[in-house]
Amino acid sequence: MPFVLELVISLFLVAGALFALIGSIGLARLRDFFMRLHGPTKASTLGLGCLLIGSLLFFSFQRGALSVHEAIVTVFLFVTAPVSAHMMAKAALFRGVDKGGPSRNYPDR
Repeated sequence: MPFVLELVISLFLVAGALFALIGSIGLARLRDFFMRLHGPTKASTLGLGCLLIGSLLFFSFQRGALSVHEAIVTVFLFVTAPVSAHMMAKAALFRGVDKGGPSRNYPDR
């Protein structure tokens, strides 16, 4: 495997892991429902997207052909994760979830 391809794959994997970590921290640290919804959405879209693209590049090079299954999963993820987060936010707005105050399980400082 060429060094440049290994470097690109490694960058995608590290970026995906960092996005997932930042999204997890955002889920734990952000104050209200709508801000907490933003963190995991970015983690699932960008984090898993980068990991899947890195995996797609690796296995496509190993097999000598495009890994179609991983490409389909990546496209499906990029389409469905933002839509599902949008639907959860609309449902929360419809139910009257408070936008201003901290959530009940936010630790006092």
